Amino acid sequence: MTSDQKTPSDTAPRSPTGAPVAKDWIMAIAPYVPGKAKSDDGRTLIKLSANENPLGTSPVVRDAVRDALADLATYPDPSATALREAIAATHGLDPARVIYGTGSDELLHLAASAFAGPGDEIIYVKYGFSVYDIAARRVGATPVVVADRDYGTDVDALLAAVTERTRVVYLANPNNPTGTFTPRAEIARLLDGLRPDILFVLDQAYAEYLSDDEDDHGLQLAMDRANVFVTRTFSKIYGLAAERIGWGYASAAVIDALHRIRAPFNLTTSAQAAGIAALGDQRFVEQSREHNRVWRGWLAEQMEALGNHGVRVVPSGANFLLILFEGAVGAETVYTALMDAGYATRWLPGQGLPQALRITIGTEAHVKDIAARVRTLVTGEG
Repeated sequence: MTSDQKTPSDTAPRSPTGAPVAKDWIMAIAPYVPGKAKSDDGRTLIKLSANENPLGTSPVVRDAVRDALADLATYPDPSATALREAIAATHGLDPARVIYGTGSDELLHLAASAFAGPGDEIIYVKYGFSVYDIAARRVGATPVVVADRDYGTDVDALLAAVTERTRVVYLANPNNPTGTFTPRAEIARLLDGLRPDILFVLDQAYAEYLSDDEDDHGLQLAMDRANVFVTRTFSKIYGLAAERIGWGYASAAVIDALHRIRAPFNLTTSAQAAGIAALGDQRFVEQSREHNRVWRGWLAEQMEALGNHGVRVVPSGANFLLILFEGAVGAETVYTALMDAGYATRWLPGQGLPQALRITIGTEAHVKDIAARVRTLVTGEG
């Protein structure tokens, strides 16, 4: 080696202490911040900050989890065969094309890891799920954030952002944190405008809260198109957030790539049992959907009645409302007052929404109390 040649260790970045140095794109990630469950002074709060099911979990599922816990010494089925077959039977899918993960979050990360890297671009909407940004930066890809249209998806803006470097497009439908819904015709138009080598990831974490006529046909698109990957979760309407069960559907080629980097044994035995039992209790799903329809609509009406005080509700297809406080009483004031009253809601300045609160639809009693407290705050009336 000549004197002007350098080894990789000579050119690697070094910290002042000599400790390992993370890649620049990793250090650019803003860590995910979960919804609060405790107040700033340590009190346990009624948690309306994480979009969990206020009806809890089906008793049938709790029994299945308890039975599954009888054997803790044996590894779970690495192929989640029974769960994949149950998902496929419920939705009319090919079980070989169903993939599973620790929540849909793992699957969203797998999509970026398998199909993008340094020099590539990943597109998502301005008020999209915060995991998209993390997934893009984690693999060294360039995030491309597209402007919204009144808090909803602007398909034309998404298509205009596509370049030869685009590899993945993420879209949640309904969207989190805004709750907005993109109709099936717009989803189809977006997909038709994307090159076939771009992976379109349709995040359907809240799809079960939609009525049949609102279905965006994402699963059908994933059956028919080689570049569509639909992700879903058991964390929301099925009331299984603690078990972290996600699943997805795509072409055989996409699923093969994702399996190559999926963590082995990523779903526990109890999670697999819970998912199978949950799919078998569609009555609980229907009850949860109806509860959400009634009380989301009621809360939206109560908040819209405060329009003269600067309160606005973004139309939602999910199990939460994004409420804008654009009058004399701001979102932070409402957030703090509700926390003092024992409620955790989601204030979103970190996502560019300092004027907004995302409030999960809770029980009837919680929804009515929230509405009364917000009304008092913004009107000043007792």
